[in-house]
Amino acid sequence: MPVLPASSWPTPPEGIVSEDLVWAETVAGGSYTHKVLARGTELRLTDLTGDACAHVLLYSADRPWERLNAADTVKVLWSAYLGEGHLLLSDQGRVLASITEDTSGRHDALTGTSTLARNTERYGDGTPQSASPAGRELFKLAALKNGLGPRDIPPSVSFFQGVRITADGTTEFTGSAGSGRSVTLRAEQPLTALIVNVPHPLDPRPTYICGHLEVLAYRARPTTPADALWDLTPEGRRAFLNTAEHLTARGIA
Repeated sequence: MPVLPASSWPTPPEGIVSEDLVWAETVAGGSYTHKVLARGTELRLTDLTGDACAHVLLYSADRPWERLNAADTVKVLWSAYLGEGHLLLSDQGRVLASITEDTSGRHDALTGTSTLARNTERYGDGTPQSASPAGRELFKLAALKNGLGPRDIPPSVSFFQGVRITADGTTEFTGSAGSGRSVTLRAEQPLTALIVNVPHPLDPRPTYICGHLEVLAYRARPTTPADALWDLTPEGRRAFLNTAEHLTARGIA
């Protein structure tokens, strides 16, 4: 359940000042959450049990037609594997968020989330009210609460359940790195974040297993040109420059 207000979180994790918390919530398996975040906010996701799988979509907060593009996130940065230093790009070549910390290393930018048809086939039901809701069905509910519809839901990225591509081109599910692992995203512009916690679609276990996900957001600062992340790759630098130009013209940066 959410902790309201977030600043009343009883024991903030190491490195987080209680007064800076703006969002504190535990998302059960088979559930979802969403929030609008200010530029510079850091979003820390933690797999509490080793069985969580955080499927994430990001949108420019007041321009939702600019949204996460998983394909560009992979191809523009020449890496199919998310991790510290990776940028989550929009479909307009701008940085929506950067990954500033990662203790898991088991993520997926290729598969997307589960669907109604697939969950119905595997578990007998995939509707939101069932015991085995599909990720896309929960994304629809989160999107609806932010004025968006099914056509506004692109492929998502997921954290804490890994996928690798083998030498012969097949997809290999590598599972979890264990409980207590976390990943931190920094909002590089005002964002709407949708988060769904459901089993990964390639999870081979026959039953619907998904553990609790901790979501914390706290005030921080966006990446600046002085940050090493800005110049980590030429493609990343270009994406940051695109973002800075856009935000400066709007009076945000």
